[in-house]
Amino acid sequence: MINKRLLIKNLLAHNSENSFYDKKRQINLAEKEGKAKFLKHICALANSNPNNNSFMVIGVEDADNAIQGVDFFDDSKIQNLVNAYIENPPLVAYENIPFPHLSDELVVGLVTIRPNKDRTCSLRKGIWKYPKGSVFLREGSISIASEFSRGTQSDNSLIVESIEAHSQNNIEMTLDGVFDFMGKHKNLSPIYKVFKEYFVICWSGKKKELKGNTYFSRVDIELINEQVKLFYSELDEVSIEISDDLFTILEYVRLGLNDRFQYYPLEEVKIFFRDNATYEIKTNMLFEPPQFEKRTLYHIYNSNIALVNKLKQNLTLSPSEEKDLYNLPATYLLCYFNGFNAALEKLEESKDELRKYDERIYQQYKDSLRILRKVKYN
Repeated sequence: MINKRLLIKNLLAHNSENSFYDKKRQINLAEKEGKAKFLKHICALANSNPNNNSFMVIGVEDADNAIQGVDFFDDSKIQNLVNAYIENPPLVAYENIPFPHLSDELVVGLVTIRPNKDRTCSLRKGIWKYPKGSVFLREGSISIASEFSRGTQSDNSLIVESIEAHSQNNIEMTLDGVFDFMGKHKNLSPIYKVFKEYFVICWSGKKKELKGNTYFSRVDIELINEQVKLFYSELDEVSIEISDDLFTILEYVRLGLNDRFQYYPLEEVKIFFRDNATYEIKTNMLFEPPQFEKRTLYHIYNSNIALVNKLKQNLTLSPSEEKDLYNLPATYLLCYFNGFNAALEKLEESKDELRKYDERIYQQYKDSLRILRKVKYN
């Protein structure tokens, strides 16, 4: 089993970016330009490496390989995005890799691209400035549009096999990972469990009992063998169920109006552990957006616009307005789910003002976009 943290270190140590790996300080899949550039790199890496995996490392400075980290990114539907835009799509996995020196909310993103052998990737439809049918290829450390001829590409399979072989996990790394997790989360009741005498899952969270059920907030869940963060959230309520070969995460999202908020099931994630030292992750989107009267939503929508305008003018908010501002990301999201398409644009426009005003509200903003991304990709 590959230790993904060690794999990232070995990729960064292998000279600079090349035809089988790329590194980015960050990516932005919320905007069309960022999405287009991401798809371009996926195409180029897959086409240039028909016989081996290729990689993107996200959260690293280009000049000196300094690991700065990015926000946790839930990848559960990213394959749907790739399938929607790429003809002959490769298999793509986005994993969140924690590093000891980074704060809890930051990780390094690792994108692994497994090619569709003997089939060229191209854009199924146009996006941003890239037209339908575009083909991309790696030329050194850059991805370029190309009249593609796969026969001219070098074979990187031996190099990648060597890097992956030197990134294998061992007992010492697993134990160190468990102790690191327990120490870092000692105030949030950390727990570990071994599945099939091989896989080690650690998780922590703020626990509460409600009507006979147990829920967690501030949840962090890691697969220690691979050094992969499976789930992280500062806000949501999560329930966890465990059997001998199954770890189940059920995530809830808080939505509502006028102080009447409740938690709605969002997504269920099941991790199946096999006797042959393999595992499989399956996700099931459960979300059904609550519906509210349009007149009430119009009032909330216009109030949100007025609140952001007051922030832009540096005007003082009343206590009730501050309370409404805290709920602004969630209420904009609710407006969007009820047919107010412009609410998404208004939410994104509020980003800078929310970040400057209060980090807690900005965290609500990021969580709302994460929920939206999950639902849209589904």
